[in-house]
Amino acid sequence: MTGWMTSFVLESVHDHIAVHERSSKVYAKASIWQLSAMAIDKPSDSLPLAEVLRAANALVAAGLIEDWALGGALAAIYYVEPFTTYDADIFFIPKDRGLTAGIPGIHAHLQSQGWHVEGERLIIRGFPVLFLAAAGLTEEAVREAERFDYEGVPARAFRAEHIVAIAAGVGRAKDKARIEQLFQQANLDQSRLENIMQRHNLKLPKP
Repeated sequence: MTGWMTSFVLESVHDHIAVHERSSKVYAKASIWQLSAMAIDKPSDSLPLAEVLRAANALVAAGLIEDWALGGALAAIYYVEPFTTYDADIFFIPKDRGLTAGIPGIHAHLQSQGWHVEGERLIIRGFPVLFLAAAGLTEEAVREAERFDYEGVPARAFRAEHIVAIAAGVGRAKDKARIEQLFQQANLDQSRLENIMQRHNLKLPKP
């Protein structure tokens, strides 16, 4: 594949520690998102993640969506060692609960800001972003997402426990690999994970 295929290189920023609270326990966590990107076809500027996050926040400010969070591979990278991914998945809670979930309005707004539409994805500076209406488990994941700042931009990413649960529900080979990676590398809250899995009637895949 060419065009969109982008390899992300992430390095831990050990001198910038963010404090998070989980299950009444406060723990320190290194801010790990120092990113650079290299397009396969031609040299590229750095990954426009800050622009993507600003755009998502602007959709909330414009009243087009209620809230949002990063999901998928890019959210998983927040918790584990770097790996290659090709786009960003942004899950949003729609203001419009109709059949379209307000996606036409989202596309129109972002196109007015210079984004381009290619199929289901929106493209900013050659980087594809997929906006997905959240419901059920993914809506819960948006509402309970980890909050952090990236280059001064407020952002959100699914908690590791929700990433595991969502991957268990989908069940593809790459989802099983993601679950294994998160169990090995992420600081999973086992009681939170068990609660999520039970409430949504999910089971972890067998090794």
